[in-house]
Amino acid sequence: MGKIIQRKTPPAVAQTSPSHDAIGSIIQQKQQQQAQATPPVAAGEEPSNAEPMGRGDADELISNAMGFIGVAYRFGGTSPTGFDCSGFMQYVFRKAFAVNLPRTSAAQASVGSYVSRSELRPGDMVFFRTRGSRISHVGMYIGNDRFIHAPRTGKRIEITSLSSKYWNARYATARRVKRNNAQNYIRN
Repeated sequence: MGKIIQRKTPPAVAQTSPSHDAIGSIIQQKQQQQAQATPPVAAGEEPSNAEPMGRGDADELISNAMGFIGVAYRFGGTSPTGFDCSGFMQYVFRKAFAVNLPRTSAAQASVGSYVSRSELRPGDMVFFRTRGSRISHVGMYIGNDRFIHAPRTGKRIEITSLSSKYWNARYATARRVKRNNAQNYIRN
């Protein structure tokens, strides 16, 4: 019979080298600076106070939204047979979070927490002024400077760059609605 050999795992070694301490110190300083920084706030907006959405929640929102890529835009549409921009957001948030968002993009821009453009996270709603000074379009930020939306008549749900000349010039604000505070947005 063979001999059973037990291996001992060496104890974990604390990383206390000077380079590790320096990196930890730099990270801590950056976190403190970010916490103290006050991002520029658009007129009429409150400072950004939105905590990041949980990754699982953001993934659920985005995967629900991505399932509709290619669905035709339909003015006033609120179902998978055709969506307009706000109907699309309303449907995705209701399906993923059981949250009833208001019907229009302008009304949706008043729910949730304000998020500065520099703090956008996947799952945040992004709003645009495509017709003068009022908010008239909404999409969902999916990361990497891109958003998914129902653009306009004759188009289909697609992913677009926030930095494209057209959308960058019309960007207005962003909002974050999280599952754990969803009861604040449910309408009876």
